[in-house]
Amino acid sequence: MRKLTYLVACSIDGFIGDPDGDASYMCPYVVGDYAEYLKAEHPDTNPTHVRRLIGTGGLPNKDYDTVIQGRGSYYMALKEGITSPYAHLREYVASRTLKESPDPNVEIISDDLVGKVRELKAENGDLGIYLCGGSVIAGELIDELIIKTYPVVQGTGLPMFGSGFALTEFTLDDVRGFDNGVVVRKYGRKR
Repeated sequence: MRKLTYLVACSIDGFIGDPDGDASYMCPYVVGDYAEYLKAEHPDTNPTHVRRLIGTGGLPNKDYDTVIQGRGSYYMALKEGITSPYAHLREYVASRTLKESPDPNVEIISDDLVGKVRELKAENGDLGIYLCGGSVIAGELIDELIIKTYPVVQGTGLPMFGSGFALTEFTLDDVRGFDNGVVVRKYGRKR
């Protein structure tokens, strides 16, 4: 069974964006040894245009062949005129409001998201599924969490998890700190 990984950037107090979902305040932290770490360890999670800029555009995918985005994350690309932000992956967008895809590479999931995720996880293959944004999506089907914590406190905003209370345990697999104050923690789902 393929793994669903929620790889997410957040503030110290667990917010992935301001109340409107904007997380651009985190961009200045993607420098130095942290930027090199992301380039080497998580190249598939960079949007296609960024992969070209940093020299990883022609490389085969390392960890993921599929991405599931929330509508809010996808909208950030759309407002910049990018209809297929992860063209190097199979792209799915979970949305009840977006009815038609603006790009043939992007499939909209408007109902039975859990069923679709189960179907994707059941596919054969060595590469996993990257969950990008979508705090409401994040829930019971996540196998791995990679949390990039930025050295800021927001006080309010879009929470890392917005899908209601459901106690799910994870085990800490790795912690890595960087000169700019970013800490990356990797957790595996406790079975």
